Amino acid sequence: MNKLFFRLLVLLMSLSLIGIILVQVYWFNTSFKNNDEQFKFHVKQVIGNVADKLQQHEAYSFYDKYNHYKDSTGKIPKKNDLLEFYYVQKNPKTNKTIIYSNSIISEDYNISSTLFDKKFDTERFKNFNSKRVTEVYNNNNIDNPGVQQSLIPDVRIEKSGNLDVLDNAQFEIFFKDIASAMPLEERVSKETLNKLIKKELEEYGVNTKFEFGIYSNNLATKIKSNNFKYDKEATYSIPILTDNEGNSKYQLLVTFPHKKKFLLSELVSITILSIIFTLIIIIAYSSALNQLIRQRHISEIKTDFINNMTHEFKTPIATINLALDAIKNPKIIDDKEKVFRYLQMIRDENKRMHAQVENVLRISKLEKKELDINKDSNNIQDIINDAIEHVNLILEDRHGSIRSHFDASRTTVLINDVHFTNVLVNILENAIKYSPNVPEIDVYTENVKDMVIIKVKDNGLGMSKVAQKRIFEKFYREHTGDIHNVKGHGLGLAYVKRIVEDHNGQVYVESEKGKGSTFIIKLPLIN
Repeated sequence: MNKLFFRLLVLLMSLSLIGIILVQVYWFNTSFKNNDEQFKFHVKQVIGNVADKLQQHEAYSFYDKYNHYKDSTGKIPKKNDLLEFYYVQKNPKTNKTIIYSNSIISEDYNISSTLFDKKFDTERFKNFNSKRVTEVYNNNNIDNPGVQQSLIPDVRIEKSGNLDVLDNAQFEIFFKDIASAMPLEERVSKETLNKLIKKELEEYGVNTKFEFGIYSNNLATKIKSNNFKYDKEATYSIPILTDNEGNSKYQLLVTFPHKKKFLLSELVSITILSIIFTLIIIIAYSSALNQLIRQRHISEIKTDFINNMTHEFKTPIATINLALDAIKNPKIIDDKEKVFRYLQMIRDENKRMHAQVENVLRISKLEKKELDINKDSNNIQDIINDAIEHVNLILEDRHGSIRSHFDASRTTVLINDVHFTNVLVNILENAIKYSPNVPEIDVYTENVKDMVIIKVKDNGLGMSKVAQKRIFEKFYREHTGDIHNVKGHGLGLAYVKRIVEDHNGQVYVESEKGKGSTFIIKLPLIN
């Protein structure tokens, strides 16, 4: 995949993911604000209804007292005509005259000052009635002043009834004047207020804890719930108990201590689903991105591996071809010594290619768990000596040396001698290959608790911190200029790690660029 295209793809995927997350956050904030506005609207409706019902409750209380007083006194009220209205209509064709009359009468009740348990002056409370009369005269005698006194109407209709509008207006003015002089505790009780608020909130579906209080001229009164505290963000207020001029010195405040929790609870189900799906997208994106990067990296590593393998197979094949051509030469075919030397060369090159193929196959079998590893009790120092013998020829060719420092007193471990010899050979060969100067290698053993520690220290190139973390990955090789300057295909140390871990051991490396490396293997001892 093209580098630019790969980076563009990652950028677009990242921007899309960030966009999805930002949209989710925006949606959540918008939904929360909408819920807050709806909550505010419902609460305003609730406290408005509570204020109206408090006023009505107080009015009904006064009205009950008044009716009870009026019915129990047995007094006949004093009646006064406030207004009398006449209207005459005459039809000249039929000589019919119609006279309409309407009278408004007030009934005055002197109310004792003890009615409302206050030292008021005696109050005069009125009821208003209306008397309506319709008279019809069928002759013209009504116009004769001499006979008007003895006229009797041909038809007379009389109606009477209460004037509720005037009654109500007069009563409201009356009770509000008295109520405004009473202390708040006698007008409103905590229990009544609590029940009213609770009932209204339930009707509007606001099922969350509330606290309330009444303030008089911005000062707290005794009418409040036990845990009431003013909170600017969660407290709503409305004037209550207005007087005849529409003014009020009292404010009802209702606060919701768990307001945010309540608003969030309405979004919790959809928010959880949104978070789950967003997390799935993030995980899927991360996994896909990781796979892309990994596949790209593996592709690069495999390309290097194929280049190295091709290069390493080309040399033995070319050598074998040259040796065969030489043997065909009539001058050499009769020289047994040269023929044997060329044959040995062919055998060595063949063994070399076979060893490389075996390395690849061993890793493949390890991954498929097809490699048969039988473990026996062995002396680890004998295995180390066998591995040193395997690399002696290579070491002599480089004029190098290996020094042994066997300080471990307990050396018996449960291992597969063949595979573990290959492990140590791989490490020793790397120490030789990656030493630009004459290889000088030190091998140490020591005991730490129930473990035996094996250290292989060289004076080679060393490696970076990044390489130390990845050196045991399959196909990984640290580039040092020309990738073919040191032969190999990045499988040896992967094989080492798998075998050591299969023996319940650990392997890691300590290194510094230009100062060599130390490979450390820890294996459990047989108790």
